[in-house]
Amino acid sequence: MSGTEEKAAPLLSIRNVYKSFGLNEVLKGIDMDVMHGEVLALIGGNGAGKSTLMKIIMGIYTHDKGELLFRGEEIVQTRGTAAALAKGIYMVPQEPLLFPNMTVEENILIGFTQSKAELHKELVDTMEEIGWNLDLSRKASSLSIAEQQLVEILRGILRHAQLLILDEPTSALTFDEVKSLFRCVSDLQAKGIGIIYITHRLAEVFEIATHVAIMRDGMITIQGPVDGFTREDLVKGLLPPDAELTKHAGAASVKNVDYSAAPVLELKNFSGFGFSDISLKVYPGEILGVAGVVGAGRTEMATTIFGMDKVLGGSVLLGGTDITGRKTKQVIAAGLNYVPEDRHLNGLFKICDVAANTTSSALFSKMMGNLFLNRKMEHDVTQKYVDSFRTKVTGHDQLTGSLSGGNQQKIVIGRSLSTTPKIVILDEPTRGIDAAARGDVYSIIHQLREEGVSILLISSDMEEIMELADRAVTMYQGRINAEFRNDDINQDNLMAASFGILEGGADA
Repeated sequence: MSGTEEKAAPLLSIRNVYKSFGLNEVLKGIDMDVMHGEVLALIGGNGAGKSTLMKIIMGIYTHDKGELLFRGEEIVQTRGTAAALAKGIYMVPQEPLLFPNMTVEENILIGFTQSKAELHKELVDTMEEIGWNLDLSRKASSLSIAEQQLVEILRGILRHAQLLILDEPTSALTFDEVKSLFRCVSDLQAKGIGIIYITHRLAEVFEIATHVAIMRDGMITIQGPVDGFTREDLVKGLLPPDAELTKHAGAASVKNVDYSAAPVLELKNFSGFGFSDISLKVYPGEILGVAGVVGAGRTEMATTIFGMDKVLGGSVLLGGTDITGRKTKQVIAAGLNYVPEDRHLNGLFKICDVAANTTSSALFSKMMGNLFLNRKMEHDVTQKYVDSFRTKVTGHDQLTGSLSGGNQQKIVIGRSLSTTPKIVILDEPTRGIDAAARGDVYSIIHQLREEGVSILLISSDMEEIMELADRAVTMYQGRINAEFRNDDINQDNLMAASFGILEGGADA
């Protein structure tokens, strides 16, 4: 076959692939092609089968029926992941898998056989070409989620993959890092490399992809060139057939906040590791958005309020009561709860079941029983959030470690709400959640707001801040540098302030 003919044939061809786990049929006859130089955006709800399909391509799982061809040759699944890597297939996972006690460079170059000097030069040249700046001598345990993601992407690039699978690659990247990644993807595409780009961010589909495919309930329901679809087409394709496509009017049009009332949460010159001199107020039923880039100090502020980190100065008032420096259990009892950014590190007991995780924050309360656990209450609370969030579980006794990333996040959010807090801090609440589930979370947030629950919403998604927040502040280099209300909460203002270009607004 000539080079031209090879480029005209599919790089990857998947035909009639089925996969079941016991009685659970996960893939139901998948047909999909990826061409040379094509960026195929694969989108779908949590539990749609995307991860299972990618693991079959990588040789981690074997399919029950069907055929997979790579460059015209059948992928022999019994040879495992090593065979896929040898053929030039590489997957960058959504959740980084690094060796914490090894350096950045050691993590990237592990498994190569070339000389260290040669590999080091290629790595440095690649980073310069992409525009990413990482200290190669740092231990992986000291990296942020965004930095760990960069390491995983560099692993794939240095392996000169012919097919690169990117699973939610921008979920924890800053605006500049996303732009750099998109440039990198375009360069790889120009070199004829095929890319499967898994994402929940529909805006990225139209910005970076050439083709799109939607998975729902183990099947490809829609696929074709991106320019043949609108955003509304994709959202409709993601939703179940019986679901209605709802449009959120934004928080400001739903309910007016009474700013003359006493604040639910007040920070006075609050300082800790990574942030300093933060003063803000959150009022009853208000959604206060906190925007900023990775490293701005937003998460550090939240964990310090929640009693996870040491307070270096200032005070925290909850309903007028000083809770500065209290332990996390006491903060929860006082009426504040927190949905962490990193659900794996701080949010889940993976070896415990769905019910235990959902109700774990409420165990100290009397509603769960004084001496023995109230099993009926545990069931009712768990079922409430499983239903509200459309969480896909086989039962309350399913281990959370076996759930997809999006469903795990729903469990964490449900757990924080199970304590009926006065205010809840949501730190990147929709990270890794599909479009339909995002709508469910937004509905829950609006419902909480109507019930008078206040929300401190930390998000790197500017559209999310714009859609949900009554008022928004931005953090830059550990300090609040701007506040916006009403029509001033727009992408231009939030982005400019997040990068320190724009400052202003009244005191929060």
